[in-house]
Amino acid sequence: MVKLTMIARVTDGLPLAEGLDDGRDQKDVEFYKQQAKLLFKNLSKGQHEASRMSIETGPYFFHYIIEGRVCYLTMCDRSYPKKLAFQYLEDLKNEFERVNGNQIETAARPYAFIKFDTFIQKTKKLYLDTRTQRNLAKLNDELYEVHQIMTRNVQEVLGVGEKLDQVSELSTRLTSESRIYADKARDLNRQALIRKWAPVAVVLGVVMLLFWVRKKIW
Repeated sequence: MVKLTMIARVTDGLPLAEGLDDGRDQKDVEFYKQQAKLLFKNLSKGQHEASRMSIETGPYFFHYIIEGRVCYLTMCDRSYPKKLAFQYLEDLKNEFERVNGNQIETAARPYAFIKFDTFIQKTKKLYLDTRTQRNLAKLNDELYEVHQIMTRNVQEVLGVGEKLDQVSELSTRLTSESRIYADKARDLNRQALIRKWAPVAVVLGVVMLLFWVRKKIW
């Protein structure tokens, strides 16, 4: 079944709409949303991927189509028919272009077309049961074939970008941690000096106090 649906502008990776989900049947929904956003980010950087592709990710498949500089992406169970997944995306694409086509390029904020979720949810329900007469007819439709659509692994598609991001993140983290370590080292040195010389300072202070008292008395 369809687990996740996202629509984004390819030119800059801006998310335009999303199929809202309560997440009750999917523990790692945020993890896969981040993967989808990384894919959009790669596409916005000019990663010239195919206009239609399936991507293996854990127990699921991402399926996406790119048309009119917009990427329509869904994530489904591995067992869900690839043909239905792409026809589902075609339905979303046709309606999204019809309703929002003139505003896609000028959208300036994320999820500017969040109201499209209503159509996503309605369409998702139609594709929920693969055994309905409607969906069986789509599966048998020889005019829409998906055999030529490439299938890749998510590490292949996102690997380079993820590694660069990880290196940058690691570098930032190491810099931050080195500063923290340096601060802690200074504090420890200061505390060590205090522990070392504090008794001496106390003794000297007492001796000087005694001399001062003795001088006052005499």
